[in-house]
Amino acid sequence: MITLYNVRPKGHNIGNDAISVALRDQLYKTFGRVVNIIDIPATALYESHAKAGLSSKTIYEINRVGDGVIVGGGNLYENNEVDFSKTALEALEVPLMLFSNSIGKVYNREKKLVPRTDVIPDDKLKVLHDYADLSLVRDSSTLKHVKNIGSENSIFGGCPTIFLGKYNDYSTWLPKSEDVGVLISIRTPSLINLPQKYQIALTSELIDTINGLRKKGYKRIRLLCNDSRDCEYASYFRDYSGVDFVYTSNVFDYLSLLSNAKLVISFRLHATLPSLSFNTPVINVSYDERAESLINDIGLDEWDIKYINEDKLSESILDRVERLEDLKTIVSKASEKWNEIEKIQSDAFLKFEKLVRDNMIKRGIIK
Repeated sequence: MITLYNVRPKGHNIGNDAISVALRDQLYKTFGRVVNIIDIPATALYESHAKAGLSSKTIYEINRVGDGVIVGGGNLYENNEVDFSKTALEALEVPLMLFSNSIGKVYNREKKLVPRTDVIPDDKLKVLHDYADLSLVRDSSTLKHVKNIGSENSIFGGCPTIFLGKYNDYSTWLPKSEDVGVLISIRTPSLINLPQKYQIALTSELIDTINGLRKKGYKRIRLLCNDSRDCEYASYFRDYSGVDFVYTSNVFDYLSLLSNAKLVISFRLHATLPSLSFNTPVINVSYDERAESLINDIGLDEWDIKYINEDKLSESILDRVERLEDLKTIVSKASEKWNEIEKIQSDAFLKFEKLVRDNMIKRGIIK
């Protein structure tokens, strides 16, 4: 039996769990069997215990139990939410793969892209890449950044959640009587990295979007919370406009909601990408560099709504609602890019599998 450690985000956002499911699917496909996957929080920031990241304690355990370790996927670089020790990394005895991590800039008051204040320092990021055997970054803006700091082993690898539908559509997970309807996957305005005027305007834009959807005949409309911190904001709409919200901490419920939705309007990449994988009509709203970059990388730039450029966001959303047939054409054109990304991921994991097996032979675990 092969045992792999996955150092990954374990915070509030259920999108991180969706990435984890997609990573598991990829690993099972690559190794041709079930492998043990032991999750470790990438940072102790959200945990009550100290076991996190690639610390001396975790690497000691990995060396005793594991056959390989994968860091990611998620916004670990952008949020500076991966703990590690250079001294401990020097003692790591198994292959290390960095997978589907991102870093990106945000918009300031002049609508110019600037670095985040909580971003991982470049010297720290460089150390992590120096010790990695393989590195697949999530988007082209991240690739540009890590190349600029001297990473020589990084390539673009996309996000695995866009392939979730190839393994399972999760459509039967919910109760049979559940009517999902339209889901608006929100983010609490104060947590959106945009100038305040855009944060303040978001509530009225969402109300106008909801009213516009009703005029178009959509009766069942709900706000989808990826993060429990969104629930208080979402509850406001229940009283104001009669729109309820849905939240689950179970990733399979979450994926089933997206799979069964009539339409998804998304401010969350990890509502957008699974929806695409399930062929659920989806309208994406981007508000930072990493989201814009990834949507462009998968060939959907012309369908993406960049909030920073919109005078009236709700009108652009409702315009795309009228043109949902266009999405099918855009996705069809993008299919070649998706196939290329899938091959890049598959080839990289085959290399990782070989590294794992060769290391196991070297250590006398297998012949």
